Amino acid sequence: MASSTSFGDFSETSAGARSTVVLYLRLEGLAVALVTLMLYSRTGANWWLFLLWPVPDLSMLGYFSRPCRGARIYNAFHSYILPALLAISGLLLRSPLAVPLALIWINHIGIDRMLGYGLKYSDGFAYTHLGRIGRQKAQ
Repeated sequence: MASSTSFGDFSETSAGARSTVVLYLRLEGLAVALVTLMLYSRTGANWWLFLLWPVPDLSMLGYFSRPCRGARIYNAFHSYILPALLAISGLLLRSPLAVPLALIWINHIGIDRMLGYGLKYSDGFAYTHLGRIGRQKAQ
C-alpha cells in the first residue's frame, strides 16, 4: 500500500509518482529553452538582447512586501501567459522587437523550470509547484 504525503494543497499517493512528474516538468523546461533558442536564432534579432534574460527575476522584489503578494507577482512573470501575449501581439503588430523579447522571456522560464524553480506558493519563496527549493532546516 502506497503512503500518502501532502505537499501544499495536493496529496500524493507515492513519492515515485511525484518525482516522475517533476522530472517531466524539468525536461519540459529544457525542451522549451531549446525551442526558444532555435526560434530566436531565426528572428535575426541581435544576441546582445539576451542580456535582458534575468529581467523577469526582478519580480522577486515583490517578496519585500509579503510572501503572498510576492508569490503572485513572481508567478505572473514566471508563467507563460504574459510572454505568450507579448509574442502574439508582436506577431499581429509586426513588431521587430516584441517576438524576440517574448522568446527570451519564455527561455528564462524554461531554464528556471529545468533547474527546479517553479511557480511559488504563498508560504514563501522556497515553496514551489516543483517542490521545495533551497536548504532544508534540520528537525
